[in-house]
Amino acid sequence: MYESQSYIQTNLRDEARYISKVYAFMAGALAITAVTSFGVLSSPALLNFILGSSLVFYGLLIVELLVVGTLVAAINRIPTAAAYAIFVGYAVLNGLTLSSVFIRYTSGSIASTFFITATTFAVMSTYGFFTNRDLTKIGNLAYMALVGLIIASLVNLFLNSPALYWITTYLGILIFVGLIAYDTQKIKELYQAGHTQGEMEGKGAIMGALSLYLDFINLFLMLLRLFGRSRD
Repeated sequence: MYESQSYIQTNLRDEARYISKVYAFMAGALAITAVTSFGVLSSPALLNFILGSSLVFYGLLIVELLVVGTLVAAINRIPTAAAYAIFVGYAVLNGLTLSSVFIRYTSGSIASTFFITATTFAVMSTYGFFTNRDLTKIGNLAYMALVGLIIASLVNLFLNSPALYWITTYLGILIFVGLIAYDTQKIKELYQAGHTQGEMEGKGAIMGALSLYLDFINLFLMLLRLFGRSRD
């Protein structure tokens, strides 16, 4: 009985250590993105280079997608250090493009929206970690809706419809709130199934952090549409 309890306690400690690593990687990436954005704001030349040309700005967005795609596709083949470097590079790239947000909205509304996002993230991630409910159906539905959201957003670049803009905003909030809970549960289940142990522990933590980082950033951007106050 004592050995069984000791084994369970050891597993719980290892799980807590792994989950803490995931959140540490995520928090680090968010910090890198924020520092990069503020760095761009403090450099008029760099700010003009990124935001003064649509070609440069959208080019950076395309590079971001390529970087994420490369990380996901190559995660099993590259060293953990290389995976982490790519993750950090993505956080930097995201900071470059997100500097446009700090130009458009007031610092007060950005701060309040960040607080709302962080609170929502904490609540939903806690729910995803502790709930006994299987969130697979919610996750699958959210990912399918995400595809529709991306398509609708691309279409609205040409239509410029206010109605479609707000539909995608509210839909996006629901999608990413659901994905936070689902991705948290998935991270926990992958660890318990042994898929992120041994040599895969570091890589698994990076991929888990990437999922939560993307959920956080996208929820923040969607909420900023509601609560952000323009500088104009």
